Amino acid sequence: MHVPDGFLSTPVAVSCAALGVAGVGAAATSTRALLGSRAVPRMGVTAAFVFSAQMINFPVAGGTSGHLVGGALAAVLLGPSAAVIAMTSVLVMQCLVFGDGGLLALGANVLNMAVLHPIIGFVAYRAVVGRGGPDRLPGAARHIASIAFASWVATVVAAATCAGELALSGVVAPAVVLPAMVAVHVAIGLGEALIAALVLAAILRLRPELLDRPRLGPSSGSPGSIVVLGLATSLGVALFLSPFACKWPDGLERVAKRVGLEPSHVQVASAPMRDYVIPGLGSSLLATSLAAAAGVLLVFGLSCALGLWLAAPSRS
Repeated sequence: MHVPDGFLSTPVAVSCAALGVAGVGAAATSTRALLGSRAVPRMGVTAAFVFSAQMINFPVAGGTSGHLVGGALAAVLLGPSAAVIAMTSVLVMQCLVFGDGGLLALGANVLNMAVLHPIIGFVAYRAVVGRGGPDRLPGAARHIASIAFASWVATVVAAATCAGELALSGVVAPAVVLPAMVAVHVAIGLGEALIAALVLAAILRLRPELLDRPRLGPSSGSPGSIVVLGLATSLGVALFLSPFACKWPDGLERVAKRVGLEPSHVQVASAPMRDYVIPGLGSSLLATSLAAAAGVLLVFGLSCALGLWLAAPSRS
């Protein structure tokens, strides 16, 4: 769902950037009031895992692939405000380092996947799971079903928003792009729902205290153990699974091809590991694995840096 340069008109791109900045700014303000420094590793690990999981495209019917967006899952683990910051760090790194999504379209991608996806997903999750207190938490099955439903809803809504941006840009008729984008992401959303449910099931089994915390304060576990386990998982996915991701076009690419849209080939900014490959390595599998692992560490570092900045006491 990463929109490349050349798909959006300038007014739409600027409007989306303004809305994206407003959303991230509001999230940063809210996160500053809630985030404790001991919770920063959770934010970094969540962003790193989302980055690694997004690299694993899975096949969908009709020669189309999809991948996890992860915003709804991040919102359940971190809260919606911190999830917006974590997802923004993922998208910024994907754009600037790996050339995934256009620089001029970065605002739209942040709006769709870093702002709307976590917020819509969190609202849907809470609507289904309820607001039971810590002593009255619903059962694990209810949590898992709720994150699956929320992830599916958030993915379809984000896809519909992306279709609306394309339609407002005048590059394709609304009656063509909206049904096409929604239809393919209804199927992709099922994959998103399954992955999110499996991840949450594993968390409920291994570290259930990470769920449904009202504030991002210190957890009962050591932040160091969270970092080790989370980074090991993320690096394992990046190193050993990313080279074998499905190579079929994703939902947006398939729709664009169907309606005759072509992205701009003008590179507004140089990406050092464009297409998730470290240049100069003879083996394409190794080049992809190492680029993915580097991305995990870069996203973890950026998200932690943002978290530490937000968690720092005000000097005023």
